[in-house]
Amino acid sequence: MSMYLVTMLGNLLIFLAVSSDSHLHTPMYFFLSILSMADIGFTSTTIPKMILDIQTHNRVISYAGCLIQMSFYSFFGCLDSTLLTVMAYDRFVAICYPLHYLVIMNPRLCSLLVLVSFLISLLDTQLHCLLMSQLSFCTNVEIPHFFCDPAQLLKLACNDSSTSEIVIYIIGVISGGVPLSGIIFSYYKIVSSILRVPSSSGRYKAFVTCGSHLSVVCLFYGTGFVVYFSSTVSHSPKKGAVASVVYTVVAPMLNPFIYSLRNRDIKRALQRLLNRTA
Repeated sequence: MSMYLVTMLGNLLIFLAVSSDSHLHTPMYFFLSILSMADIGFTSTTIPKMILDIQTHNRVISYAGCLIQMSFYSFFGCLDSTLLTVMAYDRFVAICYPLHYLVIMNPRLCSLLVLVSFLISLLDTQLHCLLMSQLSFCTNVEIPHFFCDPAQLLKLACNDSSTSEIVIYIIGVISGGVPLSGIIFSYYKIVSSILRVPSSSGRYKAFVTCGSHLSVVCLFYGTGFVVYFSSTVSHSPKKGAVASVVYTVVAPMLNPFIYSLRNRDIKRALQRLLNRTA
């Protein structure tokens, strides 16, 4: 509960700070505010239900409720992934083409990139739902997890789920691998450009501007791969559940701290926001 409240408060403060401060109305902070909202949605998909189940000792979810939870989990997870790729592209343009940054990253392109991220996430969600709806489940099935994880649902199907399982993992590789490839390519170009900067102070300043985003990418994809491979390789549901807690709670909780601790603009905006509300 404490971690969930910290996640909600931290990401909401980031969103309000960016929205209320005109100094932060730039592409980088625009994408950060959308990422904060996606993190709130991602965590809220699973954690409130889990807390309610613990308090009421009633760990029951309907078939329709399970599909809805799985859909939102897939949607916000994919949205996080695509937004991190968009933010990597933003850093690539800022460092490699600084003089053309505002021309390239104009409001129309920024809105289009966010819209495309939403559409890709919606497509990923629809594919997951379509595949899961083709499976048959026995009554009173026990899911060895704290939410309706697609990988666990596949193992509980009564009919043959081998084809669906292969397709689900292919979708997972594409929805995770393609954005990650975009991020790696962007940082390859960024590092190549930074190494050509003659002064060490200039190189340090360029690296610092990418530090927060790179930390969030490592946290998100690192925990994501642990969850993905633990559900594929490991036969211990407990290990998969622990990895999923880190993925769904710890990563979204740490994101606001990562972006605000070493960012003077965010700190000033948060201070102005808190002074205004006080």
